[in-house]
Amino acid sequence: MEKGTLIEFRLQGERRLAACDRPEGKKHWIVIDERGQSHTLHPRQVTYEVQGCSVKPSEITDFIKEVEPYLDPSSLEVAWELLVEDGEIVTCPQMAQLLFSDQSPPLCYAAYCLLSEDKLYFKQKGDGYEPRPAAKVAEIKHQQLATESKQREQEDFLTRIQQKLAGEPVEWQDSDRTRLESLERFVLHPENASRSAIDLLALLDRSQTPQSAFELLVALGWWNPHENLFLRRAQIPVHFRREVLEMAQQCLNSPPPDPDPNRLDLTYLKVYTIDDESTEEIDDGLSLEQLGDGRERLWIHIADPTRLIMPGDELDLEARRRSTTLYLPTGMIPMFPPALATGPMSLVEGQVCPALSFGVILDELGTVQEYSIHASLIKPTYRLTYEDVDEMLELAIKAEPEIAAIAKWASRRQVLRDSQGAISIHMPEAIIKVRNDEEITIEVLEDSQARLLVAEMMILAGEVAGRYGQTHQIPLPFRGQPQPELPSEEELAQLPPGPVRFCAVRRCMPRSEMSITPVRHAGLGLETYTQVTSPIRRYSDLLAHFQLKAHLRGDPLPFSAHQLQETMQSVTTTAQEASSVERQTNRYWGLEYLRRNSNEVWQALVLRWLREYDNLGLILLEELGLELVMRFNRSVELGDRLQVQVDRADPRQDVIQFRELVEQVVQSVVS
Repeated sequence: MEKGTLIEFRLQGERRLAACDRPEGKKHWIVIDERGQSHTLHPRQVTYEVQGCSVKPSEITDFIKEVEPYLDPSSLEVAWELLVEDGEIVTCPQMAQLLFSDQSPPLCYAAYCLLSEDKLYFKQKGDGYEPRPAAKVAEIKHQQLATESKQREQEDFLTRIQQKLAGEPVEWQDSDRTRLESLERFVLHPENASRSAIDLLALLDRSQTPQSAFELLVALGWWNPHENLFLRRAQIPVHFRREVLEMAQQCLNSPPPDPDPNRLDLTYLKVYTIDDESTEEIDDGLSLEQLGDGRERLWIHIADPTRLIMPGDELDLEARRRSTTLYLPTGMIPMFPPALATGPMSLVEGQVCPALSFGVILDELGTVQEYSIHASLIKPTYRLTYEDVDEMLELAIKAEPEIAAIAKWASRRQVLRDSQGAISIHMPEAIIKVRNDEEITIEVLEDSQARLLVAEMMILAGEVAGRYGQTHQIPLPFRGQPQPELPSEEELAQLPPGPVRFCAVRRCMPRSEMSITPVRHAGLGLETYTQVTSPIRRYSDLLAHFQLKAHLRGDPLPFSAHQLQETMQSVTTTAQEASSVERQTNRYWGLEYLRRNSNEVWQALVLRWLREYDNLGLILLEELGLELVMRFNRSVELGDRLQVQVDRADPRQDVIQFRELVEQVVQSVVS
């Protein structure tokens, strides 16, 4: 290079033209650009040397003005079409001649600019440029169009986001869903965050955190402020697939043939269904029959969904996938489509309903003397609430002597099971209900005579079903519980009676287990037991119905021992996950209730220690039935009653902190 030679170099990616001024050392040159700024360059930094042109720095601007009119990228397409067939490599002067019929320095440089910027028609090869094959050009064009389309989509999406945040109505597009779902995944599983979610938050100038993504989804109305993240993480379906709903409708329109055409007609019996007022799936009813010899037969009637479904059909497989009905404060997520579960599958008052009925005669001590199981037809007479039955028992209503008789047998059954080692734990239970994500109510569910009556009859049906399976060697989902190692009588006697003592016993109780062979259930005090009383709500109960009814008909069992074992394992895992979602959701709304009522003073009972050395224990808010952790700032004893107030509650972060109020503070708060 000589003084005055015009060269191109890049400064932070930007093209710059400069005139060579003088050498610097052995290899470097000092050059001066069109702005009069000097730069020291190594020859490797020179990207193009304009041949046959010597300029002063002040003349560079005029040179650029000569070049600019020829920088039309579309002109390369014409040149490519002429050259692609032969595939010849072309130099910048040759391209200038082809495009502009001239090889002057400005036009050669213009050709170089076009070729070096081109990513479609030509690729550099040495000092020249080779036309790309037609197929490759077509492929690149397709990629460019796709990229441009994606860019336009993103720009449109960002526009809709800003409109929505500004309070304007927006109609989300299908392409928006993918982007919003990436934000969802970031919130639910931040450890597997996708780049697209983080980039989107950055584009919107928001912090790249799961909390920020959650707040954005709420602001956009995509999620509500109390979105159930536990439910979403567990991927439990809230809605039913179209195929399942279609099959449910088909069952409603034209029920399949009854697999048990010779059902025992028990429609002459008075049948009581007893549930909470809000219960929609009615799956059990009770009767008392006076026999000619003066004895009484108890009947436990269980809803019979197997009247409408078969193992392996679409409805059965969907119920198996779900495993259980979820009962959340915000509402129920059923195992079967609601039209079936609350309609023909339920024991509906005044209608003839198929059932699986357990007839049981007890001796004076409550021991099962005789029993039989039948596919039956019943006609529920009364739909009662627990409160109705408690009132009837309290007032000794003579018009319904059957209720009192069933209660008598239930009491004998409880005494019998206690004598057989049953372990009863009576802790208050919080029933939390939420309407429209706003109104939260908490009802404390205490044991009542009516609830104990129903519970004993359900346990009795489970014992009878278990006995039948054991006698006939039928694989069933038997439920058992290992014998716990309980505190000694002396240890329990040192604890205050009631919740504190029950809590100590509860800590020792091992988890119940399922097996295809009978096993003792220590908690219930029974040698054999299987749950059969909620086939609309628990798939393991439905499995028992399939097996029992097939055996009663004399048909082959639908599930072999091996098949039953495999199905039970799958169902149990899903049911445990659903149970975890129920617990977490109830805790969330319990904390939200406390957050909203942070000025209230609550009566707290010290239940047990978590870390006594750290003053960390479990308290029971007696008015609410909620068990929560508290760190005490003074020495307390188990069974002490404190007055506490919420210091901090953050349900989304699962944080609750209390402070104890001294009596003077309590009085001022109350006043």
